[in-house]
Amino acid sequence: MKNMRLFLLPCVTLFVCVRSAYPPPCDSEIYCSGPILHQVQEAKLFDDDKYFVDMKLKETPDVVISAFKNLSQESPNIPPAKLQEFLSMYFDKPGTEFETWTPPDWHENPKFLDGIADEELRKWAVKIHQLWKSLGRKIRSSVKDHPELYSQIYTPHPVIVPGGRFRELYYWDSYWVINGLLLSEMTDTAFGMIQNFLYLVNRYGFIPNGGRIYYERRSQPPFLTLMADSYYQATKDEAFLRAALPTLETEYQFWKLNRSVTVTVNGTEHLLNRYHVQVGLPRPESYTDDLELAEGLTDEQKEQLWMDLKAGAESGWDFTSRWYTDSDGHNNGTLGSTRTSQILPTDLNALLCLCEKTLASFHRILGDDDSASKYESAAALRLRAIEAVLWDAERGAWFDYNLVTKSKHSEFYPSNLAPVWAQCYSQPEMGEKAVQYLKRCPTVPQRSSNVSEGVWAAVGLP
Repeated sequence: MKNMRLFLLPCVTLFVCVRSAYPPPCDSEIYCSGPILHQVQEAKLFDDDKYFVDMKLKETPDVVISAFKNLSQESPNIPPAKLQEFLSMYFDKPGTEFETWTPPDWHENPKFLDGIADEELRKWAVKIHQLWKSLGRKIRSSVKDHPELYSQIYTPHPVIVPGGRFRELYYWDSYWVINGLLLSEMTDTAFGMIQNFLYLVNRYGFIPNGGRIYYERRSQPPFLTLMADSYYQATKDEAFLRAALPTLETEYQFWKLNRSVTVTVNGTEHLLNRYHVQVGLPRPESYTDDLELAEGLTDEQKEQLWMDLKAGAESGWDFTSRWYTDSDGHNNGTLGSTRTSQILPTDLNALLCLCEKTLASFHRILGDDDSASKYESAAALRLRAIEAVLWDAERGAWFDYNLVTKSKHSEFYPSNLAPVWAQCYSQPEMGEKAVQYLKRCPTVPQRSSNVSEGVWAAVGLP
């Protein structure tokens, strides 16, 4: 049964029905759908759409919705000045959900700094180490007590945030943050962050893209198992491992059940993973961008584009030509031709291969050989699938696979080397060929400012 979603369209003074087979980004009729979101974002009162959806409510949602309804009866298209008055009356600016917090385990001179001989590099490392203090955030207890007033998702432990417009925790960014914290000997802060992610899996069944409710129906590359491994390697805390393992397996099952697809190559079926977010409407934090990008499309085409943009955000590569396809299905389109869900990504499958091997090692450490064998078998199956579907022996690298054209995309991306990082290949010569492939590339593309540094770090590129 298709649900009826209501929101105001640009320059239209009446509500219109938009048929959608998919849920909105979250259930909030303020932060994720509805006329308040639409009119405020369309008015472009702020430089960044994210600003509004990070604001805190001063009254309960029903009071705010009712007040806006009354305001709309006066004038269906509310003037920007009136909208500003409305926001001042019913919303607080972003950031009020946090209290001042400095990581208590931060100290001036972690040992790793002594190992950096180059003076300039050492100064740079000191600056990075200093960032942990300025990027620490602790969520106020009021977010737990009154979640209806916030878009912030409550987590019980303080976090390190990316900074800038990103005021909340983010999933895959935090893998490198946690490794940095461990290097800075901030084990307690790293432990707390991992506990937050375990908490989120237990709440949602997976980890949302970030710590806002408008992210709660999409994830990011599943690095939690590797976070746990980093912590275990630093502490050898088997009690932590035993407590975390069931939740790590829950997250793994989410990706297995909700983000996998079967592809047939040479008569053999293989199961691999993709990014796939079946959620309708524009992204609340990029609302006007998504509306404008979809102008001129049919309702069905809009819905598909918005889903694929969310899947692109789930990938962490938001945004990249990796996901663009032209009318023939080739990797040669524009942002408006984003088709993330049609592509099997090399890096996601390499990551899951490494996760499977790591989960097997955890079970071996804890003495459960039967469970370890199951994950080793899963890793072996994935390895065969990666090599059958993504490996190109002639080029000497792994390439994303297009489910529509049933062919590989041949363009260079650092993700083409992800199986080397994950140690997920069967023959030593594959790694050697990959090195030669990298040397043959005439140019390594410049980093996009919109692509996480983790993409490059994941394959060991500087």
